[in-house]
Amino acid sequence: MKVLVTGSSGFIGSALVPFLEDRGHTVLRLVRRRPEPNGTEIRWDPVAGEVDRAGLEGVEAAVHLAGENIASGRWTAARKRRIMDSRVEGTRLLSETLARLEPPPKVLASASAKDYYGDRGADSLTEEEPPGRGFLPEVVRQWEGATEPAKAGGIRVVTLRSGLVLGRTGPLAKILMPFKLGLGGRLGNGAQYMSWVSLEDYVRAVEHVLAADDISGPINVSAPGAVTNAEFTRVLGRVLSRPTLFPVPALVMKTVFGEMADTLLASVRQDSSKLRDSGFEFLHPDLESALRAILGRPA
Repeated sequence: MKVLVTGSSGFIGSALVPFLEDRGHTVLRLVRRRPEPNGTEIRWDPVAGEVDRAGLEGVEAAVHLAGENIASGRWTAARKRRIMDSRVEGTRLLSETLARLEPPPKVLASASAKDYYGDRGADSLTEEEPPGRGFLPEVVRQWEGATEPAKAGGIRVVTLRSGLVLGRTGPLAKILMPFKLGLGGRLGNGAQYMSWVSLEDYVRAVEHVLAADDISGPINVSAPGAVTNAEFTRVLGRVLSRPTLFPVPALVMKTVFGEMADTLLASVRQDSSKLRDSGFEFLHPDLESALRAILGRPA
């Protein structure tokens, strides 16, 4: 297919684009800088509400990954506004633009997140669950809602509610440093569930939903082996052959990270049955095998 990708230079996008190209798809990148003169980049400015619509003609599918990084600093009022606007306004602009194309693409796969559910303890969460309470659940609710113009335009929309995406870079790289120094430990009491997925499985899941005509709406993109933070800590320490003796109390996390600590301490146990029942098979269904593959640490 001819696939449009936003956020192509980010952690996930930089893995997705070569994966799709290796699978035989033609990829166009929607970028905010001046496009390269090679015909594969199209400019947009989501803040100004501008898109080079002519360059999108003939696109058959779109993958929307762009958005402000929620973990790059404390959540000031201004930063929370950027987190919200970068997702909601950018998604709405893209959805409206795609819906006006003749013909429109068949499918839009738009990034979403496990944060939709909020802090839900040990409950197993399917896509039918209502949103949680708090800043991030509200962000995700509005983020997903911004795809409505695409749905109204006859485009099949899939919102990818991913767990923590694990790859050699990205969130895992930030987690690794204290563990490599022997300073790793659980966060808070460690009882909170962490839904996760390997980067390799995430990009495979994206291609899967683009091709699967019977998949629409929200879908949990999370490995079946959700673990508590305490178990995640033990497994990572075992893979790295490092001790995990230094827990970080919740009070310390809230002092250091402010409101952002709430998402690090939230318990989200996603049920990915909808994805698996559609025929998708995870290459990395359990955490230890995933971490060993990612970090090159064979058993």
